[in-house]
Amino acid sequence: MTSNTLVKDDPFAIAQEQLDLVAERLGLDDGMRQLLRTPNRELTVTFPVIMDDGQTQVFTGYRVQHNLVRGPTKGGIRYSPLVNLNEVRALSMWMTWKCAVVNLPFGGAKGGVCCNTKEMSRREVERLTRRYTTEIAFLIGPTSDIPAPDMYTDAQVMGWMMDTYSMHKGYSIPGVVTGKPLSVGGSLGRPEATWRGCVFAIIQAAKRLGMDIDGATAVVQGFGNAGSVAARLLEAAGCRVIAVSDSKGGVYNPQGLHTEAVLGGKRESGSVIAFPGGDCLSNEELLALPCDILVPAALENQITASNAPMIQAKLIAEAANGPTTPEADDILADRGIVVIPDILANAGGVTVSYFEWVQNLQEFRWKEDQVNQQLREVMDDSFEQVVALADREQVRLRLAAYMLAVGRVVQAMNDRGIYP
Repeated sequence: MTSNTLVKDDPFAIAQEQLDLVAERLGLDDGMRQLLRTPNRELTVTFPVIMDDGQTQVFTGYRVQHNLVRGPTKGGIRYSPLVNLNEVRALSMWMTWKCAVVNLPFGGAKGGVCCNTKEMSRREVERLTRRYTTEIAFLIGPTSDIPAPDMYTDAQVMGWMMDTYSMHKGYSIPGVVTGKPLSVGGSLGRPEATWRGCVFAIIQAAKRLGMDIDGATAVVQGFGNAGSVAARLLEAAGCRVIAVSDSKGGVYNPQGLHTEAVLGGKRESGSVIAFPGGDCLSNEELLALPCDILVPAALENQITASNAPMIQAKLIAEAANGPTTPEADDILADRGIVVIPDILANAGGVTVSYFEWVQNLQEFRWKEDQVNQQLREVMDDSFEQVVALADREQVRLRLAAYMLAVGRVVQAMNDRGIYP
């Protein structure tokens, strides 16, 4: 693989390229561009964990805070063998823009540990989580940096993080993380929030395109804990989900799949490809299926210059972070395919994380319908602001979302000034 290919596949290089386009459009000076291109703080930790067989294994973890100017930083923790520093840098930058585009009082952060939890017991994951939390404990806190679940982490992992942090402090601090179990301060509506917010954005975009959501065909790439919720909510909204996939492949039925049945089959067999109610296909073939709505809910760099010409969807909603490369973005735009950018499409999770954080600080619980209604208001209002800016500046939705988000961060930086 050439170095040029490595740069193109590097999510941090992509995040910086996206920022450069916006900086040019906003006329930002070199100093401001450099500040925004570079994370404010980066921590790399290497730590031991005793495994179930008594052996010691060494893991590497990260926590990156991209920008703190609008408030405490916010961002998930992912456990994956693919985790590396540049990925975490990119994700922290995208979190800054995501929080800003929906006008939350947070900056962006991200964290992760390079590990394969599929090969670890639950007790090993707990020991890893507690040691990792201890390693980053001096950075995180309810008024400084608030982690949340991400890829291969869940409410239980957040419960262990909250408990570990609290044990070091000597009293319970539920606001240190979000996405926790309800029993220790989690919020109703949080597990489905990312995908509910994505569906709210899809409904608004469909109206703009004159697309009837009732009966529209949808394809979801990434049928894990996240994508399965997205598929179920799309189905509840009236869509006909015709294909879903996981890391092993996909299943396709043009007449529609019953998402709960597919999920049940995956629980039994470990993959959607064993589901008998459709034809098996690869993830590449799934992306190219004729459909109204395509929801990439898996990893970064799934839609590239090589496969963008084959995509037949009318609307793409980026439920994953960074699923479309800049080159692919240009191809999709030239072909008239509308893309709801990730920093808007998947902002529902951090929005309800904000609601959870507020509930923790206030020591007060909201009802689920209140959470969902407030989420819809935030998503609808943010979508309208992005569309209005896109129409006014005659740019695509991604650039408009970035202009809105980066503009808000720059305004805050200018209003605060430079210390000392």
